[in-house]
Amino acid sequence: MSRGVNKVILVGNLGQKPEIRYTKDSKPIASFSIATSESWKDKTTGDMVEKTEWHNVTFFGRIAEVAEQYLDKGSKVFVEGKLQTDKWEDENGNKRSATKVIGNNMQMLDSKGSNNSSSFDESSSAQNEAPASQEGSFSEEDIPF
Repeated sequence: MSRGVNKVILVGNLGQKPEIRYTKDSKPIASFSIATSESWKDKTTGDMVEKTEWHNVTFFGRIAEVAEQYLDKGSKVFVEGKLQTDKWEDENGNKRSATKVIGNNMQMLDSKGSNNSSSFDESSSAQNEAPASQEGSFSEEDIPF
């Protein structure tokens, strides 16, 4: 019996600078939204139509710090991760839910002042090192999931 696959790959632009916060034991968490767009020609009018989707993304650990340090509003980024849906009850007793991407790999596609891209992955071999000149890979062992 198959256990299923939960994998998301996004390429888009940040809607705002990542927001960073910390757990009780000082582990960083970065949150931001990514816009992805698609366009097509309307069959009836012949006009080009564009649709933008917004995706909430969360990174934990060292990747969160890197995101906060190097990403800004409008940055183009590749994100890989998994979907997670949070469910809660609001103050009026209504059931609410929100789906977000829990990221485990990030690649900056437009580095400032450079045509190079930078990749940060929780499973690569370099551990807990800041990228030299925004290039390189990095790993995080203590992501809480």
